[in-house]
Amino acid sequence: MRTSDLLRLLLLAGIWGASFLFMRIAVPALGAVNTAFLRVFCGMLGLLIIMAVMRIPRRFEGKLGWAMLLGVINSAIPFLMYCLAARVLPAGYSAILNATTPLMGVIIGAAFFDEKLTITKVLGMIAGFSGIIVISTTGEAHLSSTLIGGILACLVATACYGFAGFLTKRWIGARGGLDATKVAFGSQLGASLFLLPVFAFSAPQTPASSWQIPEVWASILAIGFICTALAYIIYFRLLADIGPLRTLTVTFMIPPFGILWGLLVLGEQINQGFIGGSLLIVCAVWLVTSNGFGKRAAVNSSASK
Repeated sequence: MRTSDLLRLLLLAGIWGASFLFMRIAVPALGAVNTAFLRVFCGMLGLLIIMAVMRIPRRFEGKLGWAMLLGVINSAIPFLMYCLAARVLPAGYSAILNATTPLMGVIIGAAFFDEKLTITKVLGMIAGFSGIIVISTTGEAHLSSTLIGGILACLVATACYGFAGFLTKRWIGARGGLDATKVAFGSQLGASLFLLPVFAFSAPQTPASSWQIPEVWASILAIGFICTALAYIIYFRLLADIGPLRTLTVTFMIPPFGILWGLLVLGEQINQGFIGGSLLIVCAVWLVTSNGFGKRAAVNSSASK
């Protein structure tokens, strides 16, 4: 992996780590559905502006429909799930659970995309799900049942990400495929249209005072324009350059940022069970991605050139 690719992965991790903080601020005021829709809608507007400024032709080579469908899987459903989780989970919890994306990628890749399932990856899956159990069953007893719903929502989101990494390469193409900015715009357009009906129903039920809080709108704009528009351009470019498995390793870097932003801005605290479970998940991600930097990853990288 080139140094420039590594730096882009690190930048993407920092941006997406902050998204959990912004959701944690916006969701209590606006609700999960409204926050998820405004995120993808602002992301779509941001990408439209970028395409206009950069004079990118709006020709999608017959792939707009695929990009929009990809947006439902890779943005609409996961963002809604994370917003639901943000009602009950600290930002650090959601960020570390987001690190299970490579685990989901391994399971989904083996089941649907002919990816090889090795002993190391199986051990990683066991370690990862053991970490989830530790996080969800330790700490204050009265929080356990509440946490489980949020954890399940996060796992649905990471399963969607696992599918999307492979589907992007299949539907859109790698090098020589559709420009990353166009893919990102098409995906946010599809996500916006998917969430629009539920947003239209939910928005009038939100108290008017909630829409007038400056920090809430600052969070919405940041999560839309930075954590979505800018981040997805970087993400889709990485998918094209280094392949889905290597790109999914960005989730290995997101938790430290998510925990840091939550600690610095919201003063969130973590317990020993969370630390133990997080370490298990980190070990799991390392196990399932270690082969990704070896022979198999070389095959994926070569195929994308």
